[in-house]
Amino acid sequence: MSTQPSKTLETFPNPNPERDYVIECVCPEFTCLCPRTGQPDFATITIHYIADKTCFELKSFKLYLWSFRNEGAFHEAVTNQILNNLVAATKPRWMEVKAAFAVRGGITTTITATHGKT
Repeated sequence: MSTQPSKTLETFPNPNPERDYVIECVCPEFTCLCPRTGQPDFATITIHYIADKTCFELKSFKLYLWSFRNEGAFHEAVTNQILNNLVAATKPRWMEVKAAFAVRGGITTTITATHGKT
């Protein structure tokens, strides 16, 4: 597996597809660029999901998140893009992506996007 940023999300078979269980992944080092100023935006990305047949592989997820470092993106757009891409790759029963962006100009932003029903 590469160590370069990538938009590819690798998956593996869910080891217990007969059971609903919540998987939580936290990335406290997400960065992208503000599309207006070009300044870096920092966030903690938290994923909660109930897998169906597949789970996403963590190293590929890390490289996927790294791929945003030099891209301009509004907080709302990047959060929903991450959700869309994870859903397309894994087809979960339920998924939530929460992006808690660090303070900028005295304001913090937290975006939560969901797929499916719990």
